[in-house]
Amino acid sequence: MPLLVHGEVTHAEIDIFDREARFIDTVMEPLRQRLPGLKVVFEHITTKDAAEYVRDGNELLAATITPQHLMFNRNHMLVGGIRPHLYCLPVLKRNIHQQALRELVASGFSRAFLGTDSAPHARHRKEASCGCAGCFNAPTALGSYATVFEEMNALQHFEAFCSLNGPRFYGLPVNESYVELVREETTVVDSIALPMIAWSRSWRVKPFAGR
Repeated sequence: MPLLVHGEVTHAEIDIFDREARFIDTVMEPLRQRLPGLKVVFEHITTKDAAEYVRDGNELLAATITPQHLMFNRNHMLVGGIRPHLYCLPVLKRNIHQQALRELVASGFSRAFLGTDSAPHARHRKEASCGCAGCFNAPTALGSYATVFEEMNALQHFEAFCSLNGPRFYGLPVNESYVELVREETTVVDSIALPMIAWSRSWRVKPFAGR
């Protein structure tokens, strides 16, 4: 049974930007030393530390990466006014960490694969004095990933990242269906109505758009 883990410590005294690196040192590595046969997926990694740790690890260690952590860093979220729809956990990090993630996927590294961690919230829950963590990226995820791979001149690795690396790591059959991405200018809608159940009132969420 593989372990799929959100890799952060949550001790109050640990700075939120250091939680992932501290998790590697105090939880992940001791656990893997104690259970050397354990297959682990380090979910939605966000740091240079995690990228290097997974890259240098053995074949039992893999990672997922979200579109927002490839496209944005903490400046995008905080400079010139806070953008609550970019707030997620693990939180966006410095540019050096964003670049490390981009370089990892652009290299064609086979143990990194898609993991959107898409988290919709009602708009008033995000745009609040104490807003919820989570980026709703599901409507735009594939296009966002494609944009990153194109920017990194690495489109030849895009399909493997999205569709092949994950099944291979889990030992599952590859999906035989295909989707087609079309290059065209697209406007991301400001909000999406999601009916909870057929007869209930809809609630609206704002999709991950960045800018």
